[in-house]
Amino acid sequence: MTENQRLKIIMDKLHFKTQNDFAEALKIKAGSLSDVLRSKDGMGVSNAIKDRLEFLYDVNREWLTEGIGEPILKKNLLVRDTKEGVPYYDISINDSRLEDLLIKEGEAEYLVNYKPFNDCTAYLPVFGDSMYPRYASGEIIAVKAITNFDVLQWGEAYVVMTDAATNGIRSIKNVHEHQDPKKLILRSSNPNFRGDTVVEKKNITSMFIIKGKITRNLI
Repeated sequence: MTENQRLKIIMDKLHFKTQNDFAEALKIKAGSLSDVLRSKDGMGVSNAIKDRLEFLYDVNREWLTEGIGEPILKKNLLVRDTKEGVPYYDISINDSRLEDLLIKEGEAEYLVNYKPFNDCTAYLPVFGDSMYPRYASGEIIAVKAITNFDVLQWGEAYVVMTDAATNGIRSIKNVHEHQDPKKLILRSSNPNFRGDTVVEKKNITSMFIIKGKITRNLI
């Protein structure tokens, strides 16, 4: 049995009556879901679909991918329609809408009620490989807003957002001390992404320290 066939079983176990309803819950187009269920052109189940099923419905990713274990898990991390917890925004850091969502606390996909990170500002997905292996694409990071750019933890990873004068950078980078106290060095973890980016603190509009990530065994 393929993961595409197991996805159809999940749809039935979650009591979705139509593919349209299931696609809406997964935030994808009905036609795209149909292509996945039919394995069109060898298409597999994307990580985005697997992530959403894990967070929202406690689907066992290992079962969906490999057929190992039970389809649905009982989990300790609560992701529900609740007023407690930290908002998860299913949006790329490079999306221009993100900063407004974080600052104005816009409507989230859902709330994650996980006590060790409940003092954070938001959960965000990681896209790209510039911070691999520290943070891999598809992982979920917990970030907390900071306001004093003169008190930073050197070598730690931050989400950094800058103004138009520095091309509106929106990136996850390790932050290092610059010899000029008015500037910061932004550096990738992945050695394939060589070269530092230097920005002036005055051009930073928002910074969020990454307090941790949600690994699969916590979900």
